Amino acid sequence: MSKIAIFSDVHANLAALDAVLADASTQGVERYACLGDVVGYGPRPAECVTKIQDMECICIKGNHDEYISYDDELNNFNNLAREALIWTKSQLSSPQKEWLASLPYTRRLGRQMLVHASMENPSAWEYVRNSFDASIAIKYQTTQMCFSGHTHVPVVFEMIGGKVHVRHDEVVTIDPANKYLINVGSVGQPRDGDPLACYVVFDRLERTLTFRRVAYDVESVAQEILNAGLPEKLANRLIEAF
Repeated sequence: MSKIAIFSDVHANLAALDAVLADASTQGVERYACLGDVVGYGPRPAECVTKIQDMECICIKGNHDEYISYDDELNNFNNLAREALIWTKSQLSSPQKEWLASLPYTRRLGRQMLVHASMENPSAWEYVRNSFDASIAIKYQTTQMCFSGHTHVPVVFEMIGGKVHVRHDEVVTIDPANKYLINVGSVGQPRDGDPLACYVVFDRLERTLTFRRVAYDVESVAQEILNAGLPEKLANRLIEAF
């Protein structure tokens, strides 16, 4: 299996997930990996969990997945996320919550590592936003490449000779001499100013990473959020992508 679609932060956005999967099928993808946060923020949590389960996708745990599966006060979340998580809990079945709870924090995929946030401390949900953060996180990688999400911003951090370089190329060729931390962006709630759903196709034979942006009916999903009684800011964030 040469090509793998790697995606993260679906956040209960079924329309965006369907669009990404449809696009991936045109790219010759043979395997799928999800880097967590299947739920939270969006209007279709149960359907997204079911879809990920049914496609036998490799999946690890995100912070929203963790807190949705426990009777917790949700003190680690801001008011917006907390309100969405409380609503999401009411939409999921007990088996779905148990499945989310059972997901691992990290997983090895061949010679690559998968993590939602950072290998420094996967369950602490730390954000890797810049080259300084990346220089710390990469030190904890035991593999040349690590794929992550969490920030909702696609970027490649490449360590060359001990210094981290930030890359925003659409296609990145992996140099065997360097180490890489790849943030695959977000399917369901991008925050880089581009509302298109984002994911990565990793070609293991060609050693390339290709960032894909996929259109879907953003306005329709925003309306679904409002119809569900979720905060208006969550609907606006889809369109504004910040």
